[in-house]
Parts: sequence; C-alpha cells; structure tokens
Amino acid sequence: MSGFLYRVGWLAAGRPWRVIGAWVAALVVATALAMAWGGEPHDDYDAPGTASQRGTDLLRAEFPVLAEAQARVVLHTADGSRLAPEVITAVSARLAEVPDVILVSPPRPSADGDTALINVQYDRPVTDLGGTDAVDDLIEATRPAADAGVTAEFGGQVAENIQEVNGRAEAVGVGFALVILLVAFGSIVAAGVPLAVALIGLGIGSAGITLIAAGTDVSTIAPTLASMIGIGVGIDYALLLITRHVEGLRAGLTVREAAARANGTAGVSVLFAGVTVVLSLMGLRLVGLNTYVTTGFTTAAVVVTVVVTALTLVPALCGLAGTRLLGRRGRAALTADVGKASVAAAGSPARQTLTAAWAGRIGRRPLPWALGALLLLLLLAAPVLGMRTWPQDAGSQPESTYQRRAYDLVAAEYGPGANGPLMLAVDLRRVPAADLPALVTRIRATPDVAAVAPPVTSPSGNAAVVFVTPAVAPSDKRAADLVRHLRADVLPPGIEITGMTAVFTDLSGLLSDRLWWVVGFVVGVSLLLLTVVFRSPVVALKAAVMNMLSIAAAYGVVTAVFQWGWGAELLGLPHSVPMSSWLPVLMFTVLFGLSMDYEVFLLSRIREDYLTTGDPHGSVVRGLAATGRVISSAALIMIAVFAGFALDPDVTVKMVGVGMAVAVLVDATIIRMILVPATMALLGRANWWLPGWLDRILPHVDVHGTEPATIPTAPTAPTAEPSAVPTADAGLPGDVLPDVADQTSGSDKPAPVS
Repeated sequence: MSGFLYRVGWLAAGRPWRVIGAWVAALVVATALAMAWGGEPHDDYDAPGTASQRGTDLLRAEFPVLAEAQARVVLHTADGSRLAPEVITAVSARLAEVPDVILVSPPRPSADGDTALINVQYDRPVTDLGGTDAVDDLIEATRPAADAGVTAEFGGQVAENIQEVNGRAEAVGVGFALVILLVAFGSIVAAGVPLAVALIGLGIGSAGITLIAAGTDVSTIAPTLASMIGIGVGIDYALLLITRHVEGLRAGLTVREAAARANGTAGVSVLFAGVTVVLSLMGLRLVGLNTYVTTGFTTAAVVVTVVVTALTLVPALCGLAGTRLLGRRGRAALTADVGKASVAAAGSPARQTLTAAWAGRIGRRPLPWALGALLLLLLLAAPVLGMRTWPQDAGSQPESTYQRRAYDLVAAEYGPGANGPLMLAVDLRRVPAADLPALVTRIRATPDVAAVAPPVTSPSGNAAVVFVTPAVAPSDKRAADLVRHLRADVLPPGIEITGMTAVFTDLSGLLSDRLWWVVGFVVGVSLLLLTVVFRSPVVALKAAVMNMLSIAAAYGVVTAVFQWGWGAELLGLPHSVPMSSWLPVLMFTVLFGLSMDYEVFLLSRIREDYLTTGDPHGSVVRGLAATGRVISSAALIMIAVFAGFALDPDVTVKMVGVGMAVAVLVDATIIRMILVPATMALLGRANWWLPGWLDRILPHVDVHGTEPATIPTAPTAPTAEPSAVPTADAGLPGDVLPDVADQTSGSDKPAPVS
C-alpha cells in the first residue's frame, strides 16, 4: 500500500494540472447531476417492533385520518380580547383548502376566549409534505387572522419537522480553520491547500448524497453531519500530508520526491484513519432505525471521497506550489543554501520545541501525570451518571421560533400536557367495546392524567381511539413514566399507546438499548484494525479505553451544559433541556472514529521511531514531539468546525457541535498530550508485546512506509528545482526539533521488532 501511494503521489505531483483539472471536472459533473436528478432528504421515523409503532399501524389501518401528519394552528389576541368568531371561521375554511389536508378539527377555544387551537390532519406522513412549503401553505391560510391583527403560531409535526439550513455554521468553521492554518504555516498557499481539498471533497460527497436521496430515504440530518465531518477530516488529512511534505523539502528532497514520500508515509496513516472512521460510522446500522442507517452510510461516503481527494489532490497541489509552501523566509533559506542553521533561523530559534520539552517532562514522571489525567477525565464524565435522554421537541427550541411560541401558548392556555396528548389505539377484536367505559374511568384516576376524551369507534367497528391528555409536558420525565405505567399496570393486551410522547419514550428506550450493540461493534472492529496496523494488542486496547474515556467526558460536559443548564443561555436556549436521544449513539460512532485518527497519527510516528531505534522511552518522546504540533493544529481546526455548528438553530445540531468540539479538545490535550505518553512510558517495551501465535496469523501492514521494499527508489528528479537543506524539523513550518537523545533512556540501538 505504501509503495502504491508513493507512486500515486509521484504521478500527481508530476502532472498537477491534469489531477486538479480532473477533480474540478468531477465536482462540476457531480453538481450538475445533483441539480438535474438529485432528491431531497426524507426522514423515516418508523420504529419497527416498538409498542407505539404497533399503535400507529393500527391507526393507519382503521383511522387513516389520525395516523399521518398533524399540524396545529394557534390563534391568539395579544391584548387579551376575545377572538372574533368570523376570524376563526375564515381561518378554518382556508385551512381545509390546504393541499394534502384531510381534516380540520373544530376550533378549541381557551377558557378566557383569547386563544383558539385548530388541529389539522394530513393524508400522508410529515416527511412527504415538502418541508417549508407545508408551513408556507399554513401561513397563507391564516392571512385573515393577520389582517385582523390576530397572531397565528404554528406547531405540531409539520412545523417541528422543518430543518433550517443556512450554511452559517459551515462558514464560521471554515473561517476559523483558515485563520488557524495561516498561523500554523505562515503561508497563504499552504493554508489554502487543506481548505481546497476539504471543500472539493465535500462538494462531490454532498452531491453524491443528493443523488442517493433520489433513490432512497436519506435523513434530513445527514447532510449537516456529513458537512461537519467532511470539512473536519478533509482539512486534518491534508494538513498531515502537507506537514510531511514540508519535512521532506527541508530534508533536502525535491518537490516531487517530497510529495511522493509524504503520500507513501503519512498517506498510509490517512488511509487507515479514514477506514477507521468509515467502520465506526457503519456501527449506526445496528441501531435499526432508517434515520441512523442513512446518516451512517452517507457520511461514510463523504469521508471516502475526502480521503481519495486528499491522497491525490494534495500531492498535485504540493507539486504545483513548489517551495512556496515553506513561506518567504523558508524559501530564502533554501535559495541561499546556507545550511541547517539557516533553515532553523528562518523558521524559529534553534531551540527545543515546547512539545518536545513537554514530552520529556511527562516521560520523567509518568505515574503522577497519568493518575492526574485519569481523575480529570472521570471528573468531566461524572455528570453522565445523571444524564437523561429525550428527543428534542418544540419546547427545546429558542423562543424566537414560531414552533416554540405555539408550544408556550398551548401550555399556558390548555395545560402543558396538551402539547403531547396520548392516543390509545384499541383493537376491539381483542378488547370488548363494553369494557371501554370502565377503562376510561381507570385512566382518569391515574396520577398525572389531566383529561380523557370519550372513545371514538372506527367505521369498520374493529378499533377505537381514546385521547388522553397528560398533566405534564412531553419532555417531563413524568410523561414517559406515565406511558410506562399505563402500559404495565392499567391497559389490557390489545391496547397500544401512540402519539408523540409515546413514540419519543420508545425511541429513547430503543436507542439506549442499542447503544451497547454499537459500542461493542465499533470498539471490536477498531481493536482488530489497530492490532493489525501496529501489531500490538496492548496499544490497541489502551487506545480503545482512552477513546471511551474522552467520549464519556464529552457526554458529561454536554449533560452539564444542556441538562443542567450551565451555559444554555449562551447557546441561545431559554432553559435547560435533556440530552437528545439521538446524541449518544451518533457521538460515539463519529468521535470514536475521529479519535482514532489522532491515535493513528501519533502511534505511527512512535512505532516508526521505535522500529528504527529500539528505544521504547525515547520513541514516545520523539514521536510526540514530531506530531504534537500537527495534531494540535488539526485539533484546533476540528474544534473550530464543530464549534461553528453550535450556532445552528436546531438544538440537536447544537448538542452535536458542542459535544464533538469538547471531545476533540479533551482528546488532543488530556489524552494525546498526557495520558498516552504517560502510559506508554510506564509500559515501556510491553507496549509492543505480541504473542508469537498472533504474530504468525496477523497480516503485515506497513503503515509507516519505512520498509525497504515499500518505498521505491525515486526516479531522477528534475535538477531545476532548488535543493532543500537537511534539518531535524518534524513539525509544521517554523517548528524545529531539538536533539532529544539526552532526554531518553534505554538503548539507542535498533532492536528487531515483530
């Protein structure tokens, strides 16, 4: 693989315009195809096997008018005066003419007469109504109210299913990434290459998602998540390749040879890091919900596109840029050819880097540092013990949205439970109709029940429906407890509870149960992959444990911020909210893959040094020193991208952005800079222990590109290119590595390693 990627890099760097032209053409073609034949994201909220789904299926068969999408129109006078009957009548008549509306319920006035609630039923699922078009139709239908000075707000499934996509989060993330790259490289050209790679790869991948959406359901959150991950990993992968390329230039390689060798070494790490992310995303399939399945494979498709783009476009752009990637002072040093000292002076003072000094400090006293880092991670993760998950509803949205205003009006005028009524679907073939009056009486006497409507029988006589209004809001823990209590202690077999609150209760339970299946799959596959790549079960197990610690810390911080309300107002939320049920599974799969990116980058350098020197302690110090700056820069970029999504108006996207930004911050600081070097220093040669029987059956994968047969002899390089000057620099431009041999212990002689 290393030799193949070397040849890819050599060809791309030698013919940059052909490669760049091919990718630009691919972007244009993909965009044109998506515009011509692409589809729209479409959610599928069915949860096969759950009790609420059985109730929904019964309603679809016997009460189709109640089984599909539903909207709520709330009319309200701001001055508290009574609503004019003619306004309510006019609005109801116009609502009946809205496309796909099958029933408009009689208006329900509030006790003081200043509010009216009108329920609207559609003949198809909410995911088939065209998103914002359906809300626009409702707004147009309520024009008589607006003309009379009456406020109209919109809630229910139709209004709450709208996903606002304005690109602001992506723009903020890309802007911060550009600033970080400029500071890291000191060169506009070098900073532009990772952005170009990420945006082209993301553009093609996003067009692919649109084309996939034309043939199958693709979740509405998939494009947002794909953008988040695609931008982050695209910039990270390109950054790693460019850093290795610059090292080659400073070591005296020609531009083309440096690009090829970067592809043959760092490119292998990029490839395996991408494979790890893709495999982690495939774990979403185990959830069993179509929303997760489509989110997983579409985001994985974008990651694959970004990896291929990085491995071909980066060497092409590096070949085209020549020595301009070094910045003005770096090029001056190369042109002058004044030796190693000049190169050091051109970038930074010839002194020990902070990363190398830090690595040496950790290596000298690893046990206290390891214990301190572990305690800090456990402290950050502690709030997860009280974490409560719940799918986000209108009550979680900012007060500036019409969904939230409608929610608050309904709660104030009709009670909090009116925002999430329960529908009891009764199969009269199993439950005698004569038993329903006594059943209604028992339900009314149940705690946290505010009201129970009389049963309504279907035209066929095979089913009945009973509406139950809880006394608490849908997101209140007592609402879910009420659903479970009714099922377990009140309702006989043959009656299923459905409706938003029941569906959300089932989804939360389902996702909590399936999380452990996903965790087992993702951790197991990652353990296997890391054991194959680094030929060390100890390193693989340690990496998996540390990744889970960083994810647990992220869960804890998200719980404190959103559920406890520590910072909710800063994010535009009026009050604390439970963690979204979608979040734990989604965060785990994505973050485990992204954390493995940094693990692969760091361990590749450590093992590469260990194979050369046989020094287990010094290899950790030198490996961390060589990758510390690039990992820190990559992490800052990833944090900036994810933090940008915290500005998204959707609460779930906010949580994803905050959670992932925190996880990457923890991973790049506490894990990579403290816990990894400390534990590896403690374990010494045991890090690379491999049983003989396992050594014989494991395939040999050269992730470092250092085996003699892996990297071919370079073709004769053009002599017109300026020669670089050898240097010990292993960081980004301007970061010169010191001689750290005096900080290491153990033998410096190479030792044979399996």
